[in-house]
Amino acid sequence: MDARTEILDRIRAALGDGAPPPPVPRDYLRTAECADPVELLTERLADYRATVRRCVPGELAATLAAVLADDPRLAVPYDLPGEWLTGYRGEVARDGDPAPLTIAELDDVPAVLTGCAIAIATTGTIVLDAGPAQGRRALTLVPDHHVCVVRTGQIVVGVPDAVAALDPRRPLTWISGPSATSDIELNRVEGVHGPRRLDVVLVH
Repeated sequence: MDARTEILDRIRAALGDGAPPPPVPRDYLRTAECADPVELLTERLADYRATVRRCVPGELAATLAAVLADDPRLAVPYDLPGEWLTGYRGEVARDGDPAPLTIAELDDVPAVLTGCAIAIATTGTIVLDAGPAQGRRALTLVPDHHVCVVRTGQIVVGVPDAVAALDPRRPLTWISGPSATSDIELNRVEGVHGPRRLDVVLVH
C-alpha cells in the first residue's frame, strides 16, 4: 500500500458511514470580566511597543498635532473628520478624494491617521474594517507611522466580544502593535509587513 492510499483509507475511516459529525463543543470563554478595559488596553499596547496618549474630545486636534509634529506629510481616509486636522501644519493627502493614492504616493508619505472599528483590551489589538475614518487596507500598511484614534466606547474586553460585534464580510485588519517579526536567530525586525511605529490616541 502506498502512502496516498493509506492516507485516503484513514480519511474514509475517520468519516465513518456518512453520519453527521458530532457537535463541536463551544464551552470556551465567550466573554471576560475586566475592572478597567481602558487601562488594560493601554498596558497591552505598551507591551507591543506602541505609544499611547490619552485625551478628552476637546483636546484631540492638539494631541494629534503633537503626535504628528515630526511628519511633514500625512495620508488620511477621504472621510476623516476635518476637525481632527485643525492643529496639523503639514501637507495632507486624502485617499479616495478624488482618487485612491497610488502605492508610490503612499510610500512617499511618512504617516497615516485613521480611526478604528474596535479595540480589544485583553490582547491589545486594534481592528479596522474599512468603515468611517478608516480607509482601505493599503492606506495603513504602507506608510511607516500609523496614528490611530480609539474612543473608549469602541473598547471591548475579549476577542469573542469583538468577533460578535464585527461584520465578517468586511475587510478586517487586526493590528497588535507596530509591524514586527523575527529572523531564525530571534532578532526582532520591525516594519516588514506594515508601519514601524504605532501611536494610539485614546479619547475618553
